[in-house]
Amino acid sequence: MAGIVSAETPPPRLSLPLNTTTTTSPDPTTTTNNKPESSSLPRRTPSPSPSRKKKPSPSTPSNGLLDSGLDNPDLGPFLLKLARDAIASGDGPNKALDYALRASKSFELRANNNDSPADDGGDQASLDLAMSLHVLAAIYSSLGRFEEAIPVLERAIGVVDAAKGTEQALARFSGCMQLGDTWSMIGKIEKSIGCYEKGLRIQIDALGESDPRVAETCRYLAEAHVQAMQFDEAEKLCKQTLEIHRAHSAPASLEEAADRRLMALICEAKGDYEAALEHLVLASMVMIANGQENEVAAIDVGIGNIYLSLCRFDEAVFSYQKALTVFKSSKGENHPSVASVYIRLADLYYKTGKLRESKSYCENGLRIYNKPVPGTTQEDIASGLSEIAAVYESINEPEEALKLLAKAMKSLEDKAGQQSTIAGIEARMGVMYYVIGRYADALGSFENAVAKLRAIGERKSAFFGVLLNQMGLACVHLFKIDEAAELFEEARGILEQECGPCHQDTLGVYSNLAATYDAMGRIDDAIEILEYVLKLREEKLGTANPDFDDEKNRLTELLKEAGRSRNRKAKSLENLIDPTSKRTKKEVNKRWGGVGKSRLGIA
Repeated sequence: MAGIVSAETPPPRLSLPLNTTTTTSPDPTTTTNNKPESSSLPRRTPSPSPSRKKKPSPSTPSNGLLDSGLDNPDLGPFLLKLARDAIASGDGPNKALDYALRASKSFELRANNNDSPADDGGDQASLDLAMSLHVLAAIYSSLGRFEEAIPVLERAIGVVDAAKGTEQALARFSGCMQLGDTWSMIGKIEKSIGCYEKGLRIQIDALGESDPRVAETCRYLAEAHVQAMQFDEAEKLCKQTLEIHRAHSAPASLEEAADRRLMALICEAKGDYEAALEHLVLASMVMIANGQENEVAAIDVGIGNIYLSLCRFDEAVFSYQKALTVFKSSKGENHPSVASVYIRLADLYYKTGKLRESKSYCENGLRIYNKPVPGTTQEDIASGLSEIAAVYESINEPEEALKLLAKAMKSLEDKAGQQSTIAGIEARMGVMYYVIGRYADALGSFENAVAKLRAIGERKSAFFGVLLNQMGLACVHLFKIDEAAELFEEARGILEQECGPCHQDTLGVYSNLAATYDAMGRIDDAIEILEYVLKLREEKLGTANPDFDDEKNRLTELLKEAGRSRNRKAKSLENLIDPTSKRTKKEVNKRWGGVGKSRLGIA
């Protein structure tokens, strides 16, 4: 009978910089260069804030008076000022929302009254309307009402015309970037990236390719691509950012250092550790020259991560200990930055076989996360607990790892825009349940993760395909063969598209699907798949792989059962497999009676 394949090798985990400050969209009108570093967490839409904080007027006009003359050209700016003052004074976003809604209505009436191609006042009115809609959407977002913010921003983008001058173009750019932030907050990264790309094109048309403001947007978009694991696109944008900053900034500028840190992250994710190390060393030199002690320490952690990946353990320990000393002295011994270094050391000592030291550092990190200092975000806690869980999983303590992952997931339940992160945690829990033989629990975790990813539109990524494959394996162990076949078929379609038919993940799903068809009595379908897989291996991958002999023997058994001989001619699999499409990952073939250990790496 045909065998089942389960994922063995997890994808590379990203080592993000320690200072995971939430980023905000680039300012289209200034060249301010103090941009925060890349972040592993989803972007948040910046709340509106006035340039100067002013006390609200002691006497506020009644709603009836404000509504009665919405067509008054002075009313819109006045209401918008009241909205901003309400936010600045702490009166609450609901009051600000009321003012902003009426301000946008007033501006819209004015824009409609001045809607003439030759009327400059109409252009200014449309700009004012777009600005009021941006503020309104930001207030909706601050209230967590993202679904209401999205149509407001789409309206803001539509009321301005980029062809009517730089001001209109930059207003449209700002709307695209804010809309991208809002999509990101609800976990729809692909839509978010699409908005950022549209905004970048508008900004380049308005300002030119070499403007420093374009560099900020390129870096912002590169960070979004890193979040989406699209490293080739991120690398191109980061190189463009570096070139612009070299042309417009002083040598060894802080902007260049920030670019190099992001480039190092990208190179590390792609496995180019030497290049990543070079970028980090150059960035560290810039930060030292500018007296940025904490930033130097954060870079030292990144350098330690690279040394660890290169198995240069003594140098890694030295880098981590340097960073630990600085963080303890500058931030305190209970700061999350200190805990993050403890986790790196725990991972290092596990890899060098010193399990006692590894567990000790895990306990030190847990002590900090269990009693966080003021200012520690729930996202920081969840990230730290997940990393400690990964160490416990590595040292073969899955029960402890599961407890930590459950705690991490609970800390994110009420946080907007964290559905993708929660789905990743549930998928990891599913894999651990699968490894220890709790297949019903594994299936439940996989189902929850898949449902969340479908809800946020993440249905076509390679990760989603691998997750479906793992869910299918759990179904096999619970004898839900028909359901397993459906999951393997869906996983096959995704992985073919994303990674190609020759990728090990794709080949593994082919093998699983053949085994499932065999169990369902669809012998001819199973034979066609195995013949196709063997043809791929013989013509493109070579026959040295041990899986080749196993698959060949399995095909021989099926052919013997069917009373047929192997068809060595090129065979069309139009109804089963599209040879022009794509797929993913390394998996090991097993018999039905001995489904092996399954690992789905989710960082």
